[in-house]
Amino acid sequence: MYNPQIETMARSEMESLQLGRLQETVKRVYNNVDAYRKKFEELGITPEDIKSLNDIVKLPFTKKQDLRDNYPFGLFAVPQEEVVRIHGSSGTSGKPTVVGYTENDIKVWSEVVARSIAAAGGKKSDIFHNAYGYGLFTGGLGLHYGAEALGAAVVPISGGNTERQITVIEDFKPRGICGTPSYILNIAEKMQEMGLDPKETSLEYGIFGAEPWSEEMRTKLEETFNLKAVDIYGLSEIMGPGVSIECYEAQDGLHVQEDHFFVEVINPDTLEPVAEGEVGELVFTSLTKEAFPVIRYRTGDLASITREKCKCGRTTVRMSRVKGRTDDMLIIRGVNVFPSEIERVLLQIEGLVPHYQIHLVRKGTMDGVELHVEVEGELYKEIGEDLTHLRIQQMKKEIQHLMKSTCLVSMNTVFNVPKAIPRSEGKAIRIVDLRNSDTVGV
Repeated sequence: MYNPQIETMARSEMESLQLGRLQETVKRVYNNVDAYRKKFEELGITPEDIKSLNDIVKLPFTKKQDLRDNYPFGLFAVPQEEVVRIHGSSGTSGKPTVVGYTENDIKVWSEVVARSIAAAGGKKSDIFHNAYGYGLFTGGLGLHYGAEALGAAVVPISGGNTERQITVIEDFKPRGICGTPSYILNIAEKMQEMGLDPKETSLEYGIFGAEPWSEEMRTKLEETFNLKAVDIYGLSEIMGPGVSIECYEAQDGLHVQEDHFFVEVINPDTLEPVAEGEVGELVFTSLTKEAFPVIRYRTGDLASITREKCKCGRTTVRMSRVKGRTDDMLIIRGVNVFPSEIERVLLQIEGLVPHYQIHLVRKGTMDGVELHVEVEGELYKEIGEDLTHLRIQQMKKEIQHLMKSTCLVSMNTVFNVPKAIPRSEGKAIRIVDLRNSDTVGV
């Protein structure tokens, strides 16, 4: 462990630490952020009303719209001269949601990511291949500074230029790698095209995140590269990657860095807390951030939490892997379905590559859903260009059966030739909305 004193802290000690830090954070936003002070006044509360951790429910929620309404720096809690870095994430209006960091915020972030890499099996002696994108996106720099804090040698290759990635992996022989799971599989696919076996690389562990991915995707990654694949969680509004991570010993829930982040799970409709183990929307409150503290931020991510001690020895709260997002849930003939559930089905079908898209289309006056999949190169050689081949028809029936039995829905499946579905150098685009385009579903 990177910091055993914190990571194995008794529950009572952790809660005492959290309360003190929560009270300081509440004072910080009340005194320094006009938007928060206004929210507090509307609810008739002051920092003195927070006497226990249970009192957190008295505090207002923060949503992404609050960041947009206060763009760019309206939620910062320190003077501009104390901000040493600014990150952002893409926004639907074209402007990013903006977050800031003080020098101490960067140190804290580096420490929690160092803990995360150590939990994933990383060591000081490692060479660490960082295939996350660098820039406004927090992934690349977040993992970079954390790996350096751990003492590892970082290869800051970023995303893209896949053949060069492969050359570096072959020549530098990194022990660890990080990136989005879809892009790491893209690297594996390119290696196989070049006549290389991903199983024969030096990689022993991979830290993957920034997009939802299933247990079936984990199996695919582990079998393809012969490594241990662990899930990392974070979002720029809270800090960036490193808010929580799986441990390599158990791979059974993501350990939340509780000394810096307080987690709740609520019913997204009623906004009331749900029972431990029940799936709901994750809500995070930062406990130590200086430049951009957030109070009860509604992430939109759906997961559950448990306080059971992990076999790795850590005592921190664990969150389940994210099931999906409240805003990417599809309603198909009255049934709620998440893309990750569809992914689980597809990765069970022999002859398909792990790249797919869900197209939302217009069928006359009705909305429709098409599942676009892609056949493997070897199968394509076998059947030629005939995508009506008996083998394809059998696969289509298998997909329909599994979708109906596991997801309780059926949808038209469109088979594509190899490389027809765009490959990602960052986050994969899984849902394509064509309902307002000139494309008509068939």
